[in-house]
Amino acid sequence: MAKHSEQYLQFWRERHLCTLTTLRPDGSPHMVPVGVTYDAEAGLARVITGRSSAKVRNVLAAGPEGARVAVCQVDGRRWATLEGRARVRTEPERVAEAVRRYAERYERTPRPNPARVVIEIAVERTLGND
Repeated sequence: MAKHSEQYLQFWRERHLCTLTTLRPDGSPHMVPVGVTYDAEAGLARVITGRSSAKVRNVLAAGPEGARVAVCQVDGRRWATLEGRARVRTEPERVAEAVRRYAERYERTPRPNPARVVIEIAVERTLGND
């Protein structure tokens, strides 16, 4: 994975709406707006969501090896994409960590949701301008 500048990493800490692209079982892309957090040191991006969402179903349909996904954000001429393999995690401590990171980046704590899960993306490739 490429080393990115502090500007690139700062871009992933700023408050920006992102998109998550998953593949449906028929191979067609499913793209939705999401909040994403990126832990560059761990090589992990996180998306919190409800367990019944289409994005969760798409990731689960890919099987235990995980689904190939991409998350992207754009702000004017700046853009950044993270690609990797996603898995749905339900462990309370993993969900809590994802919620904590979301609250930090987006400056608001999401409402309680007992059906919340986290899509964790093991980042394999980073793209963008920095």
